[in-house]
Amino acid sequence: MEDNIVFGRNAVKELLAGDREIDRLIAVKGSGRNADLIAEAKKKHIPVISAEKQKLDKMTDKANHQGIAAVISEVRYADIGDIFTLAKSRGEAPFVIILDGITDPHNLGAIMRTACSAGCHGIIMSKRRCCPINGTAAKVASGAAEHLLISRVSNLAAAIDDLKKEGLWITGGDMYGEKSVFEADFSGPLGIVVGNEGEGISRLIKEKCDFLVNIPMQGPTESLNVSVACGILIYEALRCRL
Repeated sequence: MEDNIVFGRNAVKELLAGDREIDRLIAVKGSGRNADLIAEAKKKHIPVISAEKQKLDKMTDKANHQGIAAVISEVRYADIGDIFTLAKSRGEAPFVIILDGITDPHNLGAIMRTACSAGCHGIIMSKRRCCPINGTAAKVASGAAEHLLISRVSNLAAAIDDLKKEGLWITGGDMYGEKSVFEADFSGPLGIVVGNEGEGISRLIKEKCDFLVNIPMQGPTESLNVSVACGILIYEALRCRL
């Protein structure tokens, strides 16, 4: 039985009522007895996966799972305030990465590893539009999850407003950005936004950015993988900060 599995109606109900981060809910296909728990999970923007009974039997060693199980996060997420506290303790201007819709755990893990290597103070990500930090993401991150403050927020736009109130400039990586990443001044308090693998930064979040930057493309390839693009933005910012 996996350590991060909680199963049974009462246990899952209590979990949903608490503050513990839940990666996903798994419910037996065609069973209506857990409709209330499924509805509550969806209300909280927790992914719900339908599965055959045999899958839950295997995950719970054939315990009495009552057709429902929750996979809890292996990562303890931080508050945004913790990120500012860390920056202050280092005597540095806040430097955060903001993820708007990263859905591939391989990309998430790669971004975490780069952010940690560059000394970023934290990552802020949307609960609803970003994949959680699962085993795949943690493996790609190569231990970065243990050294990086990560905050998951319900309202990414509101979180950006809060960052601006704290004096951060928010820049988004966009292929149509008004200036090149190499022309931008990243030396002060900074938040770098990267968007979904296919669609990029959403319209609302793009409007929240103070400016957008592009990465010049000299070859026939039209775009870069999001984790590669994010790495370029992070290290150009680090160059400016140094």
